Amino acid sequence: MTHDLNIPGSQSTPSIHSDWQAGRLTMQGDSYPENSYELFSRVIDWTEAFLADATHPLVLDLELIYLNTSSVKAMMDIFDLLEESHVAGRRVSVVWRYDVRNERIAELAEEFREDCTFDFAIKPIRITT
Repeated sequence: MTHDLNIPGSQSTPSIHSDWQAGRLTMQGDSYPENSYELFSRVIDWTEAFLADATHPLVLDLELIYLNTSSVKAMMDIFDLLEESHVAGRRVSVVWRYDVRNERIAELAEEFREDCTFDFAIKPIRITT
């Protein structure tokens, strides 16, 4: 088993937490890091290890507010891993919550969902600050 991720969020990076036992990967916040490869390579490595070694389902739980271009690319890589596993018979799913006032992120989530055949829920919520 691999170590779980516990990456605190910052103004420009989402908080990222994984729970191997529960089969859950959670990301919340804005994502416009200086070096998105550095941030997301750990997430991609964890996801690859989970999909290779674990047998239970994986849920990607997102509450992302803003993603820059390199973060979008990293998310595409993660969704591609999920799609490959789904096609191979693994149970994977995404739940993407977004603030009802943020139509741009809802449209982005919708664009991602169009390329995925696994369960991909987009849920509007009201985020109060």
